[in-house]
Amino acid sequence: MQYLAIRAALHIAAMFAIYLSAAMLVPAAVDLYYGNDDWRVFAFSALFTGGLAFGVSLATQGRAPVISSRFGFLVVNLLWLTACAVGAVPMIASSVEFSLSDAVFESVSGVTATGATVIVGLDGMPPGLLLWRSILQWIGGLGVIALGLFVLPFLNVGGVSYFRIESSDIEDRPFDRFSTFAVGLVSIYALLTLACAVAYAAAGMRTFDALNHAMTTVATAGFSTHDASMGHYGDNSAILWVGTLFMFIGALPFSILILFAVRGRLDALRDPQIRVFAGYVVVFVLAVAIYMRVANDQPFFDALTHAAFNFVSIITTTGYASDDYSQWGPFAVAAAFVAMFLGGCSGSTTGGIKAYRFLILFKLLANGLRRFVYPSTVVTVRYGDRPVEDDLQRAVVLFMSAFLVIWALIILMLAATGLDFVTAISAALTGLTNVGPGLGPIVGPAGTFAPVPDIAKWIMALAMLMGRLEILAVLVIFTPVFWER
Repeated sequence: MQYLAIRAALHIAAMFAIYLSAAMLVPAAVDLYYGNDDWRVFAFSALFTGGLAFGVSLATQGRAPVISSRFGFLVVNLLWLTACAVGAVPMIASSVEFSLSDAVFESVSGVTATGATVIVGLDGMPPGLLLWRSILQWIGGLGVIALGLFVLPFLNVGGVSYFRIESSDIEDRPFDRFSTFAVGLVSIYALLTLACAVAYAAAGMRTFDALNHAMTTVATAGFSTHDASMGHYGDNSAILWVGTLFMFIGALPFSILILFAVRGRLDALRDPQIRVFAGYVVVFVLAVAIYMRVANDQPFFDALTHAAFNFVSIITTTGYASDDYSQWGPFAVAAAFVAMFLGGCSGSTTGGIKAYRFLILFKLLANGLRRFVYPSTVVTVRYGDRPVEDDLQRAVVLFMSAFLVIWALIILMLAATGLDFVTAISAALTGLTNVGPGLGPIVGPAGTFAPVPDIAKWIMALAMLMGRLEILAVLVIFTPVFWER
């Protein structure tokens, strides 16, 4: 790897850290407004990280390198590591007693929009710290969209967006300029957050809670301001349905939302992955709601409300919980475990395997079985009415293979720290898919990751980062060929 490329990547990461340090002034102002002394913590953290990042940016100024896939991999990893490190600084310095492991875990969970937490006592937490957690997830969600729409397709390790499917000609994108797309993306993301906050407030949330939950709902991230998560509002069906709606919207491809909102392109909504995603959401929600009605004799509307909220939360990898679904019965627990794999659409804020990969894998399987019967046949793998490029097919297969191998390794490592099998297997899965809560009494929807050993928290932090960067983008930097000149 050339020195020039490393230096340029460090410069970009330092500039990004400056922006993140400036964002710390927002929770500082909130703490000052509420009379909490932690405003000093955020002000000092902003000055410290901003000053350090400014120094690094000056030291790494220089001629820009040639843009390449290797440079892209390096920048992506550095940006996410920088965000996680900067996010942990005010937590370490806060009046709440965070160990280094806890602060890093919480920051990584926030930036990767996972939603797993080590904090107990959220209801009495300083407001600035609660807001900082939400800001990290909101920024992380926006970064996830950019990752899925721009970076991963460019690096050929996954990711599919509407303009990639619509045309193989790079000059025939539905947006004339990248700036138009970027402005549209940020605008719609911010407007959705505002609409969600207003809807939450109208449904009965206090303003501060509505703002925090709106940021973590649209980002499909899952941090709450209460220990009980959305179970704090479990008796308010209006709040749960607002959350369900905006989690679902957050799991849709933002390129398509922009095409629909800016250009009025109704045809964009016919993207096949949307139908796949909506299909398995409906199947899981109805199946669990009917099961709860029959097995637990629960009124159907209540069963439907909680099934919709919790399973849309799991499938979209948000991580909210309105109830301890591990107590709903064996079918519901099994359904929750399977739902953790799924995820939303590419180019959304969600994690997981994602709908487009399942669609392409199904087509590959169907074509493979057909060739057993007709060995000479040549069948094109199609995504809707478009052929799927060989690079994308290969990326999907590579991702699935790497996912299973890494998942198995993380299970073994977590089990080696002393965690029981259910906790290890579900924690490994929820980390790689960025869901948040796992299964079992320790890391389930009613628990937290606080009792987990410190070494397991570092393993989970690595799993969350790998899951957010779609695994391959992390693995590639550990290969010797990546660092060759």
